[in-house]
Amino acid sequence: MSDVLAGQSAGTQQEQAEPTTDKNRSLWGDVGYELVRGIADSERSAAIAHGSQVIDFERSTHTFFEPALQAFFLPAHWLIDVANQLYLNAQFSIALGFLVWLYVFRNESYYFVRNMFVVSMGLALIGYTLFPTAPPRMFPEHGFVDTITDFSNVNHDSALAKIFINPYAAVPSMHCAFALMIGGTGFRVCRHWLPKAFWAAWPLLIAWVVIVTANHYWFDVALGWGVALASAFTAQWLLARARPHAWSWRSDSPQEAEI
Repeated sequence: MSDVLAGQSAGTQQEQAEPTTDKNRSLWGDVGYELVRGIADSERSAAIAHGSQVIDFERSTHTFFEPALQAFFLPAHWLIDVANQLYLNAQFSIALGFLVWLYVFRNESYYFVRNMFVVSMGLALIGYTLFPTAPPRMFPEHGFVDTITDFSNVNHDSALAKIFINPYAAVPSMHCAFALMIGGTGFRVCRHWLPKAFWAAWPLLIAWVVIVTANHYWFDVALGWGVALASAFTAQWLLARARPHAWSWRSDSPQEAEI
């Protein structure tokens, strides 16, 4: 009996210590990702060359549809405004809000998802460093329109913005990686059909957003989804084995969320 009580006490102490440790990991991971992403601002010539290579690849496979797709939606200014706001907020407001909700209402699943995010940010930094790529909005000669600058009066290529944002971080699309990780998680942990449907559609919606705002190619979207899947695999088959009690995927909390 004493061994059982001692084991329960140790488990309780570990669970109490985990939130503090988790906050430190998440904070420093996010700060490090944003700072390195901003600092690793590669030379424009290399980024433009890589962007041209992506365009050439899509043309060679007859999949360079992005300018036509954007042109189709540009006359609907209200829809472009929605896309701009989603692009500007999805990466931070919605993603962070979801993680807070997950931590509070689905805490048993939070640590697995947190690990996915940390792995994905590491993979993204490798891509940004080895293959800096100019986004479509930097190629107006191909018919692309920078909707955020033209419609929202937000210059994301300003000197101030470049402190925090690497303008040549198109490959992979972390908007799409985060959207797939959040959407998949939301679909699995939500109880009701309406939020399940919303989160199931979320990755596709963000894919449309990043393309119609000329911030990513479909190639970036595919690689972003690949990063999300690789991160889930790493979290499940590597990290969860290191600490199965804390880091494995679980969705059996006795506290049921209403959404």
